[in-house]
Amino acid sequence: MNKIKVHGKHLILSLVCLVLGFMVAFSYHLTQLKFQNENQNLTGSQYEKTLGLRNQLIAQEETNRKLQKELNQTQDKVLKNEKVLSKETQVFLDLAEDAEKYRMYLGKVKVKGKGVKVTLSDGAYDPKDDNVNNYIVHEQHVFKVVNELYISGAAAVAINGQRLTSRSYIVCNGPVITVDGVPYPAPFVITAIGDPDALTSALNLTGGVKDQLVNDNVVFSLEKEDEMVLNPILGS
Repeated sequence: MNKIKVHGKHLILSLVCLVLGFMVAFSYHLTQLKFQNENQNLTGSQYEKTLGLRNQLIAQEETNRKLQKELNQTQDKVLKNEKVLSKETQVFLDLAEDAEKYRMYLGKVKVKGKGVKVTLSDGAYDPKDDNVNNYIVHEQHVFKVVNELYISGAAAVAINGQRLTSRSYIVCNGPVITVDGVPYPAPFVITAIGDPDALTSALNLTGGVKDQLVNDNVVFSLEKEDEMVLNPILGS
């Protein structure tokens, strides 16, 4: 049997190859570890970025909820303020309307509208009745008509064109009647602005003003008017 002889140079070559193989294997292992570490670092960075965006989104949603709550509270305050202003506006409108009515009742403004015209004339002379007071118009007759008109809703009343107020007075002085110091002879024309049907019905009630005046020999005439104008009182 032949013996294999190992020379020194073969031994050295084997050792070199062994070392080189070890170095190659170790280098490959290091490369793999480095690659894995880099992948792990990249994944971690992406996760941190995603987590940061998610937290920002949650914070933004929370801010939106707070802002929406504040908006709702502000809208409630606005609605309450609008209701208060609406009530105040209505109060002012009511005051303005009342003031206009008072000026109208005081005769300070011109009034225009539908109404009625009542004419009261002295009765025909009766030779059998020597008392002239029994067939002429007296202030109580005028008072009855004026009061009934106001009670029935008349907005303004005038006698022979002179506006009446809450302080007006009517006095009978012989054949004439004085209205607020101004004398007027018969016939007496009483004009009133208001609902013509309501005013007419009130005056024509059975046993009412018209019947009472006719029984006192006063000539009573009543007309509806589609448009009337009562001028304001001049001066104070």
